[in-house]
Amino acid sequence: MRIVVDLNRCQGYAQCAFLAPEVFFLRGDEALGYRPRVSDDQRERVGRAVAACPVQAISAGPAAGADVD
Repeated sequence: MRIVVDLNRCQGYAQCAFLAPEVFFLRGDEALGYRPRVSDDQRERVGRAVAACPVQAISAGPAAGADVD
């Protein structure tokens, strides 16, 4: 599964880091880091993180970031 976070939109609320800590993590006080590719067994947790993002900065799925590569 591909994950893309719009870091310009992300405000560092870190809801994703609480819901999927294997995928999303904080660097310092507010900078978000993430693993851009994760196995499908993380799908449910990543889905919760996507839904919980208050600024809708996370997209996930096969087409996420397709225009970035």
